[in-house]
Amino acid sequence: MELSDYVRIARKGWALIVGGLALGLGLGVLALLVIPPSYVSTTRVFVSVQGIDQSSAQDIVQGSSAAQQKVTSYLSVATSSRVLQPVVDELRLDTTTTELAERVTATSPANTVIISISARDHDPGVARRIAAAVGTSFTKVVADEIELPVGGGPTPVRVETIEPASSPTSPASPRLATTLGLGLLAGFVLGTGAAALRAVLDTRVRGLADVHQVTDTAVIGAVGFDATVKTRPLFVHTDPRSPRAEAFRSLRTNLQFLDVDTAGRSFVLTSALPAEGKSTTSANLAIAIAETGASVAVVDGDLRRPRLADIMGLDGTVGLTDVLIGRAELTDVLQPWGRGGLVVLAAGTTPPNPSELLGSRAMAALIDELTATFDHVIVDAPPLLPVTDAAVISTMTSGAILVVGAGRATRGQLRQALDVLERIGSRVLGVVATMVPVKGADAYGYSVYSSYYADGDEAADPVVPEPLDVPDRSPAAGPVAPR
Repeated sequence: MELSDYVRIARKGWALIVGGLALGLGLGVLALLVIPPSYVSTTRVFVSVQGIDQSSAQDIVQGSSAAQQKVTSYLSVATSSRVLQPVVDELRLDTTTTELAERVTATSPANTVIISISARDHDPGVARRIAAAVGTSFTKVVADEIELPVGGGPTPVRVETIEPASSPTSPASPRLATTLGLGLLAGFVLGTGAAALRAVLDTRVRGLADVHQVTDTAVIGAVGFDATVKTRPLFVHTDPRSPRAEAFRSLRTNLQFLDVDTAGRSFVLTSALPAEGKSTTSANLAIAIAETGASVAVVDGDLRRPRLADIMGLDGTVGLTDVLIGRAELTDVLQPWGRGGLVVLAAGTTPPNPSELLGSRAMAALIDELTATFDHVIVDAPPLLPVTDAAVISTMTSGAILVVGAGRATRGQLRQALDVLERIGSRVLGVVATMVPVKGADAYGYSVYSSYYADGDEAADPVVPEPLDVPDRSPAAGPVAPR
């Protein structure tokens, strides 16, 4: 994974990360409230070994070296029962020497003869008294008992307190900064882990980055999510200044650079699963191409669940199926849309055998006739995975354009749809991403368009032809002949 992948995971899972930080902070605060404070008091003693003749430099060095060696052993003596039992008796502690040893520590910096004896307790006064008592008992045990010469005389070891124990003013644990810091760190790790796990388990195509993980096929267009698309599907016509309308004009421009037949441009729009926006894409793309003055025929090739006629506000009772079974002529069922050269061939009556009709010679002949008559032919085909209709039609055209709805199909399903087209030898001309989030990690760059139009610069407005008229659907309107 690259750095951009980690950034994308963090952006997508920011809510989980923030939630983890909040949880960690809450646990830190709870620990401060629940865990009783513990205070530590420390006393320091100095250990020296007296030589026979302290005026000799060699004796002084030998004494210092001997003291350092003894200090290492004295660390264990400080927490022994021999030292701690008098402390328990003197302070009348309700504990054993073994339990007290867990609250007393003895340390010494390297190459020194200083021993630090620390005592821990929930009461700062008790901690001070224990530390002082342990220091006194340690001094007595070492100087008067352990190091006392067998034949009598003064002990060569001298233990002197250089820093008496004092009552601590602040608890040693839990510390505010440390506890909250550890809580935040744990929360960050937990939130980041949850975000990474969700990214691994979530295999749905959420944006362009997910498409690029599946295929090297060019993404020739991306249309942002619009909650009003169900009530206003033809936004290229109804809202020509919107970023989504501009996205279709960009798609129209990209189609001009596709390596398709120069004699006529015909292609199928399909998707992996239903409800990925292919019919809406077909209708808006056809309108965007017709704005340039080109003649366009858009065909509803979904004979199972036709929607194109409803989207474009036309009568869909007569259309493609009637032509394929010879019940009507093509010129009689083509319906004009708007003032330009856009015509629509609705699906017509739903047949019992849609696969056979779409794969027939009559369908191939119809595609050839439309391609020879119109500058562009767009076929809105069914999704690839449920049925094979789109794959069959794609072989009769210049190729297929795969519509991928963000949050609909998984990466595996997208790969299967591409494999279906590859197995039958159909050309995949490009991918169009729809319903792409306009905010967040998977967002597509619509802010440029929005700010551009918001400036109110009329001179910089895109060239948009006169609004298209909703066609007259009355019987008097009659058929339209392709041009």
